Amino acid sequence: MEHPVNPWMILPFGILLTTIALGPLCCAGWWRKHYPKVAYALGAVTLLYYLVGLNNYDRIRSTAVEYASFIVLIGSLFVVSGGIHINVKGEATPLANMVFLFVGAVFANLFGTTGASMLLIRPWLRMNKYRLTAHHVVFFIFIISNVGGCLTPIGDPPLFLGYLQGIPFWWVAEHCWPIWCVGLAVLLAMFYAVDCRNYLRAPGEVRSRLAEPHDVWRFDGLANLFFLVVVLGAVFTHDPPFLREALMVTAAAGSWFTTRKSIHEANHFNFHPIQEVAILFAGIFFTMMPALDWLKANAGKLGSPTPAFFYWSSGALSSVLDNAPTYLSFLNAIFGAFINPEVVSQVQHLVQTGGADLANLTGPHAEHVKNTFVALQKYHAADLLNKTVSEDELEICFLLGNQAFNKYILAVSVGAVFFGANTYLGNGPNFMVKALADQQKVHTPTFLGFVFKYTLPCMVPMLLIVWWIFFR
Repeated sequence: MEHPVNPWMILPFGILLTTIALGPLCCAGWWRKHYPKVAYALGAVTLLYYLVGLNNYDRIRSTAVEYASFIVLIGSLFVVSGGIHINVKGEATPLANMVFLFVGAVFANLFGTTGASMLLIRPWLRMNKYRLTAHHVVFFIFIISNVGGCLTPIGDPPLFLGYLQGIPFWWVAEHCWPIWCVGLAVLLAMFYAVDCRNYLRAPGEVRSRLAEPHDVWRFDGLANLFFLVVVLGAVFTHDPPFLREALMVTAAAGSWFTTRKSIHEANHFNFHPIQEVAILFAGIFFTMMPALDWLKANAGKLGSPTPAFFYWSSGALSSVLDNAPTYLSFLNAIFGAFINPEVVSQVQHLVQTGGADLANLTGPHAEHVKNTFVALQKYHAADLLNKTVSEDELEICFLLGNQAFNKYILAVSVGAVFFGANTYLGNGPNFMVKALADQQKVHTPTFLGFVFKYTLPCMVPMLLIVWWIFFR
C-alpha cells in the first residue's frame, strides 16, 4: 500500500533551491568548494525518507533511471558539440545577433534545446567577445535554450513526454506556431533594444579591432554531426532497456576519440561544466520527488480549472522544478479533471468492433465518443487497425478530438516550455549555458539576479502577452 507523501519532506528541495540561489551571492568561495556536499546531503535525506519511511523502492529506482537518462543525454550532447568549432564572421551587430538567435530557435526544434544550446553557445560568446554582458547569456537561455524549442517533441523534454503519451508528432507545431511566433517576436524585440544600447556604448575603434575577421563562416569537426544525429535518433529508442543510453555514450566516446585536439582547444573544452550540472541535478532530481508526488496526489482536487490555470500553474512550477515531470503531472491532472470513464469504455468497445456501431451511437456522450474515435482514426490509425490502442492514446484522443479541450494541452505544453526559462533550474540547458559562460570568464547573473534583473522585466511581460492573446 502506498503512503501519502508528508508535505514537510518538500523542505529539502526548498533548502536546495535557496542555497543554489543565495550561495554564489553570499559566500561564493564556500559555495564553489562545498556545493557537492550540500546537494548530496539534501538528496540523501529524501532518499532515506523514501527508503525507510515509505518503503518506496520503485520511486527511487524510476528517479535514478530518469536522472541517468538525463545526464547521459546532456553529457553526450556536451561532448559531441564540443567537437564542432564554428568560426564566426565579422562584427556582431544587434541585427546579426537577432538573426543568430532566431536561427538558433529554429535549430532548437531540430536538435533539441540542449543540442542547439551546446552547439551554438561557444560561437555566440565569440561573436560578442568585445562587448559581452549578462544580457547576451540570458537572452540566449530565454530563446535558444527554452522558448525556441516549442514546436516539436525533439525540441524540449516535456513535449517529448507528451509524444510518448500519444500526442502526434506534428500536432504541437500545428497548434503552437502562433504562440511560438508571438513569444519569440516579443523576446527578440526586447533583445534588439537592449543590444543596440550595448552596441553603441562600445567605441567604433574597439569594435573594429576586437571583432572577428571579415571572413566567411567556417565549421571544423563536422564529422561530429554524424554523432549528433546518433544521439538525437537514440532519443526515440525505447527497447531493449538502456540501449538508448548505450548509443549515446558510444556516440560521445566516438566523438571524443576522433575529434582533433586543436578543435577541443579552440573551444576551451573541459568537463568541469558537465560535472557541476551532474552534481547539482543529482540533488535536484531526488529532493524534488516529494514535491512532484504531492502534486500528483492532489491534482484531482482541482475542480473545473480553466486553460489559464494550467498555463500559470504548470509554468510556475516549471520555473523551479524540472519542467518535464511537471508537464507530465499536469497532463495527468487534465486526464483526471475532464476525461469521462463512460466515454473511454464506449470508445474501447468501438475499437474492438472496428467502429461498427459508430453511426448508431446515442446518449449524452455520443458526440464525445464519435469525436474521440475520429481522432484515433486520424492520429493512431495503425494501432486502431491492430486493436492495440493504449489507454494513454485513447485519453489523448479524447482531448484532441473534442476541440474544447485542445487548449488545455496547449496551456500545459506552452507553460512548461516557456516558463522553463525563468530560472537556471527550469530546464537542463540553462545551467549548462551558465557553466560554459562562467568557464570563459563571462559575467553571468546570480540565481536571484537572473530572476529580478531579467525574468521579471523581460520574460513576465512576454508570458502575460501570451496569456492575454491565447489563454485568457
